[in-house]
Amino acid sequence: MNGEEPHPLLVFTGSANRPLAERIVASIGIPLGAATISSFPDGETFVKIDENIRGRDVFIVQPTCPPSNHNIMELLIMIDAARRASAARVTAVIPFYGYARQDRKDRPRVAITAKLVANLLVAAGVNRVLTVDLHAQQIQGFFDIPVDHLYAAPVLYRYLAAKELSNLVVVSPDVGGIKLASGYAQVLDAGLALVVKRRVDAEHTEAQFVVGDVAGRDVLIVDDLTETAGTVTSAARILKETGARRIFAGISHAVLNPMGIKRLQESCLEELIITNTVPIPSIEGVNVTVLDVAPLLGEAIKRIHNGQSVSSLFRVDGKMILL
Repeated sequence: MNGEEPHPLLVFTGSANRPLAERIVASIGIPLGAATISSFPDGETFVKIDENIRGRDVFIVQPTCPPSNHNIMELLIMIDAARRASAARVTAVIPFYGYARQDRKDRPRVAITAKLVANLLVAAGVNRVLTVDLHAQQIQGFFDIPVDHLYAAPVLYRYLAAKELSNLVVVSPDVGGIKLASGYAQVLDAGLALVVKRRVDAEHTEAQFVVGDVAGRDVLIVDDLTETAGTVTSAARILKETGARRIFAGISHAVLNPMGIKRLQESCLEELIITNTVPIPSIEGVNVTVLDVAPLLGEAIKRIHNGQSVSSLFRVDGKMILL
């Protein structure tokens, strides 16, 4: 032992996205906390914190991406382990909040699962939540604890600003995303358009028409999440048919399944811009750019730990990003 006081801030990670956690601690300048995560033969998750965390400020990094149920349970067990080890405060860093699409009772006899997950996190003993680009902002109200909701927009903005695109139009691929697209259009000084779609079933959507002028212009489709890629690829197709020049897609969480990858490979997208909030699968035949949100999350963690405001993280080149 060198006699130095232990750093009061500790960051641990589950198994959902360890590379992101490693990049986060590297940006902060501290080592990743030691923990053992394993499974019993019957699939039950076992967690052991391998260092003293009594009185420490603990952050647990774990997106609840597929396998969603496993990763949520692992996060709950890690929170419980940290609380029982007498951590002073436990913050769940959830770069991607799963079940967020189930945020309302839109049909008879369905669950509001986004609220259920919030209840489970609070019951496990978490004191605070840090997340990125919730599918629905009202999910913050599902918690009776503080929620710091970050946007990937500053990271995407810096990348797009370096490309020096001109005559750009930001497009929402559906009516529900118009507020998000409007925020991007404002910070990028771009035009705004909307693709009106009809959902056929859980895996298929059909773009019907475009509201706005995209003919001869570069287009950026923005969305918080893609899984089957049906919405973004059908929007890209109708935008191309309407006369758009180059079509880009900026998406925060690429929770892609094989169907989504196949659709992207067959699409007319010039570039797919995503972040590393979740592990990125191999997407051959698609021009993919992965932007790193680790410095953003690392800075937020430092500010939360030091009791500082995180609102300045929403400001880019003097512009406040309001999505």
